[in-house]
Amino acid sequence: MKINSAVRWWFGGNFPEAQVKRISAYRPHGWGNLVKDRYRTWVVHPLRRRVARFWVIFLQKFFGLKVIAITGSAGKTTTKEMVASILKQKGETVASIANIDPIYNIPTSILKCTPATRFLVLEMGVEFPGEMDFYLWLVRPDIGVILNIYPTHLEFFGSVNGVYREKSRLVKSLNRSSTAVLNAKDNYLKRLGDKLGCNVVWFDDENDSAAAAVGRVLGVKENLIKIGLVKYQNPEHRMREIRHKSGALIIDDSYNNNPEAAKRALKIFTDISSTKKKVVVFGDMLELGKFEEKYHRELGNILAQNGLIFLIGVGPASRVLIKEAAKTMPNKTAWVEKNLQVLEYLKPYLKSGYAILIKGSRSIGLDKLVEQVVV
Repeated sequence: MKINSAVRWWFGGNFPEAQVKRISAYRPHGWGNLVKDRYRTWVVHPLRRRVARFWVIFLQKFFGLKVIAITGSAGKTTTKEMVASILKQKGETVASIANIDPIYNIPTSILKCTPATRFLVLEMGVEFPGEMDFYLWLVRPDIGVILNIYPTHLEFFGSVNGVYREKSRLVKSLNRSSTAVLNAKDNYLKRLGDKLGCNVVWFDDENDSAAAAVGRVLGVKENLIKIGLVKYQNPEHRMREIRHKSGALIIDDSYNNNPEAAKRALKIFTDISSTKKKVVVFGDMLELGKFEEKYHRELGNILAQNGLIFLIGVGPASRVLIKEAAKTMPNKTAWVEKNLQVLEYLKPYLKSGYAILIKGSRSIGLDKLVEQVVV
């Protein structure tokens, strides 16, 4: 179904067609809830976006508000929180909150700003082609940060090149007085260096390195950058260490999952767990399209080479991952369709001397599993 261009205009700045389809398809239960939802969707949110758009322009022009936008395939929320923690040491800072789609989150965050706000830190995650242009219609950043380019949302972008094209729009939109903060170790981002009409600052591939780079661009002193990083706290469900009452160490990384994020989480888990016996609960990596089987098979091989005591796969796509891992670690794997079935396999490992990584996404429900386990 082709979406009328007037509808997209009303939603705001050539609102992504895929998002219009998703919103239009949503049907809350009950007539009253449906009316409320349609009123918010078709009246409240389009008006809020326009108010937010002009409010941020006003604050930037007359009160010197600096806007920092962050995108990338992994680490966006962590970096956003680190940047906000650093900038709070210098002045009043507003940052977009977690777990809300940016199409709603960005306008809401903008409207939280006052003339006293010095810094606005926004997470600009993209899922569909055209979303970055919509964000840039809402707000023009002074600093654009791209953390990395990995295979994510391939169902919609088609390839990693498609991911690169969409995310790179953020820094290609910047002018001479703006700054792009880019990962020097990312092969895709290396292409951008000489093609941008703005200042470019490079960092290595760690979240705190990117956040520190933003702080330096904005004139934050080194001692305040260090204080900001010390005060930073991991966002919920992102490599959070939990000491279970049984003595087991649980690493909760159940917020999101994609191939590169999974590899990074596994590496950190291996370092943290040290000499403990290692167990991994792994949920489906979503929206990989035709690459779904390839990446699950690849992760199955990687997990099998990490000396795990046991591996549990959760969700339809993870069946391939478990089959692949079982070739190397027979009788040490299990596959379940739903998160509620995991606990029965996990209970024997909830004891001292064991480390358990729960790696998945909220869509698979592994965040709910964490809640069950830590009760």
